[in-house]
Amino acid sequence: MNSSALESFLAANRDVIACELMQVRGSSPRAEGTFMLVGMGAIFGTIGGGALEYMVIDHARRLIAEGRAEEAMDVPLGPEIGQCCGGRVNVGLRYADAAIRRELAGRVATEENAEPHVYVFGAGHVGRALAQMLSILPVRSEVIDTRQEELDLLAPGIAFRRVAMPEAVVRAAPAGSAFVIMTHDHALDFLIAFEALGRADCAYVGMVGSKTKRAKFASWFLEQGGKREALERLVLPIGAQGLGDKRPSVIAVLAAAEIMVQIGGREATNGRTLTPMTRGVTSGH
Repeated sequence: MNSSALESFLAANRDVIACELMQVRGSSPRAEGTFMLVGMGAIFGTIGGGALEYMVIDHARRLIAEGRAEEAMDVPLGPEIGQCCGGRVNVGLRYADAAIRRELAGRVATEENAEPHVYVFGAGHVGRALAQMLSILPVRSEVIDTRQEELDLLAPGIAFRRVAMPEAVVRAAPAGSAFVIMTHDHALDFLIAFEALGRADCAYVGMVGSKTKRAKFASWFLEQGGKREALERLVLPIGAQGLGDKRPSVIAVLAAAEIMVQIGGREATNGRTLTPMTRGVTSGH
């Protein structure tokens, strides 16, 4: 969830009801702790969509209209409401006064700070497409390149850095980071990948290229003293999935899926579960 988007929503909506999944039993479209905010003319976030969400929105707007501050809902997610999840949820609705707004802002900031880092090395066609895909996902992505003219082509709002030695970014990255390597220079790709594979604490190391490039890198990596077990962690080519599609947007979306699977697997192994939250604001519903 984006802190600035939340701040903008709250600034634009005086009367807001915070709707949170307080308890989830059985199957549910979202996890316990997920929340959305409902104003009379706009929605921030989602608790899963469908009949449940429409019902909660109606209740929230009724609270605003009637000047009431709180309500609890116990909703079966079955034929009774036209939903087929099969579980049951308790939803807490609270008027978002100043204290609750501060609480929610703190939660979002904490969640945002805990998002894993994804470093995209290379601002070429595929790098720019991947950066856009990552910008809507719960990660902190950044594009790294030596060429300002390529960085200037990134979509607005995409974080980037121009650095002379991209491999140094790998050394300084926090644990659990993902590294996606697609620069304009194979030798630079190799240097960055060597640094990344030297770290046992990263979530993903991927490089754009072919089977031939993988074979050349593997030979060079082992000659430089790299460990064979580390080499096995390298995803090359990225976004292949057996499709063989070389269009930048297709490679980007498949690579983004690969990255999220690897990050999710690492978080599951470490026993950490992120509270699902959205990034967006929608008008009406």
